[in-house]
Amino acid sequence: MTRTVSVDYLVVGAGAMGMAFTDALVGHADVRVALVDRRHGVSGHWLEAYPFVRLHQASAFYGVASTLLGGGQLQQRGPEQGLQERASQAEICAYYARELDRLVATGRVEFFPNCEHVGDRTVLSRISGERFTVPEACRVVDAHYLAPSIPAEKPPPFEVADGARVLPVNALARLEEAPRQYVVIGAGKTATDACIWLLSRGVDPDAICWVRAREPWMMNRAVVQPDPAVFLTMAADVMETAERSTSVEELFLGLEDAGVMLRVDRSVLPTMAKAPTLATWELDALRTLENVVRRGHVRSVSRGALAFADGTVRVADDALVVHCAADGLKYPPLVPVWRREVITLQAIRAGFPCFGAAVTGYVEATRTDDDEKNRLCPPSPYGNSMADWARMNVLGTRAAMSFTSQPDIKEWASRVALNPARVPPDHPGSPELDRALERLAAHTRPGVARLAELS
Repeated sequence: MTRTVSVDYLVVGAGAMGMAFTDALVGHADVRVALVDRRHGVSGHWLEAYPFVRLHQASAFYGVASTLLGGGQLQQRGPEQGLQERASQAEICAYYARELDRLVATGRVEFFPNCEHVGDRTVLSRISGERFTVPEACRVVDAHYLAPSIPAEKPPPFEVADGARVLPVNALARLEEAPRQYVVIGAGKTATDACIWLLSRGVDPDAICWVRAREPWMMNRAVVQPDPAVFLTMAADVMETAERSTSVEELFLGLEDAGVMLRVDRSVLPTMAKAPTLATWELDALRTLENVVRRGHVRSVSRGALAFADGTVRVADDALVVHCAADGLKYPPLVPVWRREVITLQAIRAGFPCFGAAVTGYVEATRTDDDEKNRLCPPSPYGNSMADWARMNVLGTRAAMSFTSQPDIKEWASRVALNPARVPPDHPGSPELDRALERLAAHTRPGVARLAELS
């Protein structure tokens, strides 16, 4: 039997972007929302993430606009003392569960877990088989256009022969017997987390083989912080360095000299620039790993061997291969956020998808003309290559200039912790912040122009 649910919006995807959009929309418009997800609860991929994962960025930059994730506290001990707290997987899932309860309690949000949007404004339960539809006037919101792939949900992108031990990164925390060697396949944030976790559990660096198809650039976590003076100084460093750079290679090397970018091996120029944040203590730990394989992508794994396009690398017969090679971030084509048939959530400013989704929700709640909404909030991509990262910052900076040109959006964004570039109205100011703002005023336009050339 099919029933009709009387709502104004059907939000498909209850992960970070879907929740941020719904929170901002419901907070600023008297509308009803059906929130749908194929998983059993809210939180998106965090429900399936490896148990030792933490946000790679400050908790304050993640979640929904109306409720701070965590307490906005500085870490009081450990190697990141003085930096903003970073939530664990359990903390993130608990936060989103509370936010869902709050939204449902408004009487204007209904959640449909274990459900798929099958098109034609129809949703199918994967558990009961029940179908429901939404009215023709209901707007559909695609909140999984950028949904990441993770090892727990995607098989390895290489063949696995009989007898080879290959496990997703999630399984590391449940091992019952240590192998002679760990082989970590992947070059992104998941792989760095796996390596650092193994080292933290006492694994000898010589017992870890790290297969990196590409070398990654990562951002120094110490300069991506909610403190306006810190974050805006980093932004000024990016623009000033870009202004004087003649190539993307020179740009990234200059950002490394400025303390913005990090690379594990300073003898190799990275080509990957997804640029998650990394702490310098993590960098020091990763540099203890000397058995690094750089022969491109693994084609197959067999007992005691890894096959590449140009040959084979021997590993221990009982080696445990840790699959960290899901593609993670997605790079679909940029499309207008607002189209007649669908609202497609994408990043707006450079990175920080939760803030982008919240801005989109606020603009949807406060504007009526889709052309004007698209003018205010053009999408930006994620970084992948160095040129992609430059393009991301060009489009993201232009978008930020666009939506902050509106007084109400600027005022709202200044009060939202998700906004990394905000200066709160009650901020006391400082000489450091004044210098950062002066440098941004001087270097942003020429810096963006040069970034556009480099990308």
